[in-house]
Amino acid sequence: MMTNQLTVWAPAVTKVQTLLDGDLLNMTRAGGWWTLPRPVKAGQRYQFVLDGGDPLPDPRSRYQPEGVDGPSQVYIPSKPAPWEGMDLKGRVLYEMHIGTFTNQGTFTAAIDHLDDLVELGVEAVEVMPVAQIPGTRGWGYDGVDLYATQNTYGGPASFQQFIDAAHAKGLGVILDVVYNHLGPVGNHLANFGPYFNHHHPTPWGDAVNFDGNDNLPVRQFVIDNAHQWLVEYGVDGLRLDAVHALVDDSETHILAELSTKVAEWSEEIGRPLTLIAESDLNQADMVTPVGVTEAARGMTMQWDDDIHHSLHAFFTGETDGYYSDFGSAETLAKAFTSVFVHDGGWSSFREQNWGAPVDVSSASYDASSFVSFIQDHDQVGNRAVGDRLGHNGADPNLQAAAAALYLLGPFTPMIFMGEEWAASTPFPFFSDLGPDLGPLITAGRRQEFQKMAWHGAIPDPQAMMTFRSARLKWDERHDPEHARMLDWYRTLLGIRASLPPHVAHSLTATTMTVISPDAVVMRRPGVIVVANRSDAPVTVAGLVDDPAHTVARGSCDVEDSSLTLRGPGCVVQTDLGIHAQWAV
Repeated sequence: MMTNQLTVWAPAVTKVQTLLDGDLLNMTRAGGWWTLPRPVKAGQRYQFVLDGGDPLPDPRSRYQPEGVDGPSQVYIPSKPAPWEGMDLKGRVLYEMHIGTFTNQGTFTAAIDHLDDLVELGVEAVEVMPVAQIPGTRGWGYDGVDLYATQNTYGGPASFQQFIDAAHAKGLGVILDVVYNHLGPVGNHLANFGPYFNHHHPTPWGDAVNFDGNDNLPVRQFVIDNAHQWLVEYGVDGLRLDAVHALVDDSETHILAELSTKVAEWSEEIGRPLTLIAESDLNQADMVTPVGVTEAARGMTMQWDDDIHHSLHAFFTGETDGYYSDFGSAETLAKAFTSVFVHDGGWSSFREQNWGAPVDVSSASYDASSFVSFIQDHDQVGNRAVGDRLGHNGADPNLQAAAAALYLLGPFTPMIFMGEEWAASTPFPFFSDLGPDLGPLITAGRRQEFQKMAWHGAIPDPQAMMTFRSARLKWDERHDPEHARMLDWYRTLLGIRASLPPHVAHSLTATTMTVISPDAVVMRRPGVIVVANRSDAPVTVAGLVDDPAHTVARGSCDVEDSSLTLRGPGCVVQTDLGIHAQWAV
């Protein structure tokens, strides 16, 4: 971890110098590490010169004010403001992309909307990656300076101000980090040492070297990076991108090592720290404490794509690609009661058996260990035009019904920015990878969707207008239809906050009944949700005969403890006396 002493790991070179404010200074060697004898001050700019080559940025640079190829700038983090911390399991999460969350695309501008999230009922924000990327815009998953904070967002000082501001409003902060690969432009790590292992290819190139020769400093590079964000900057949790691509044949997997370290740091600083995995493996071992099973990874939570796929396919009717095994009411019911749809059986998309069953009575994890959502950056942005669930003329009552199920379900829910008011803006894939690679990215994306028989225009990821199209329009929240959806989300989150905590996240306390091919009933302690996707009416008996305990989206009647939902939409009933008004 960098203080006022510059160090760098470069085991295979014979000479390392620091170019500091125009002066070329020799560094001293101890093993594979090099140290600049002279202390440095905050704000000084520097680069490393390896064996007389071109100046390169520091692999552990905290700030790249001129981008990925420019000089590094010394940044000493300020001490985080006092904050007792937050256990993030079961909390209402909110995924956001700083560059498009506001027109300004900065941490400072994002702070101005934190009160809106608190009013909505959000409890923690999940910030998409902020590690320095090439160019001025992108999703963040092509970061190449993992310790640096994106300069166009405001840099590390602004990020720390954002974290402190969120905490002051009672909001936890989760940061999305990428440890499975680095971006293709501005990645200088291989010049310094064996950071990559060609024996483990990934979709993005050689894997990070967690188990090859000289892997220990590489593993420490990742561990120290997590420490920077969690302890030195004060974030409450990390979301780890695509951990199924973290190839590690070591005796102790890097995820298990990281989870053990994070538990130690949590004990040291006296506040909870959270690790959330994005995993495609459908294995509960991911959220099982280290040591309980041989493959346990110790993550606090993991994203559950099967819940998303079940909800999306059911309410949209899309069953192509990885939705091929989803779309039925029975599949939706399985996701909400068994966590994974693919839990050891056949996956048509993968053309093999996939996953493993979840022990619903496990003492190692519960429903809150799994993150549910109906939109996220991938499931919107990886579509051809970045269209959201409510776009293309879809009945807004269908989104309302999907929202009721996942926001009132037993899992940890995550809202994608703008979803709460059915934002009109898309979230397409966008990048700024320069004149050499940029055209290849554009062509590749268009070819990808042509193979999927997509006949419409594909937004150019490199075009500035594609990026600008993703910026949220906060003023549209006041338009009647957008305001109606926003009120619905506020109502749902108010109900969720009132659910009995002692059983709220039990996997065995939720039932899902299929009442027709197009309708389901979810029952949990304190709440019942009836959801219908079709124009055909459905009737459910044995409910609460009191409008003061009922909210609805769609045309419905409640009489003599019997409810009839006459078309697409949903009804939520509670026995908690919330006394919400009809929202028909």
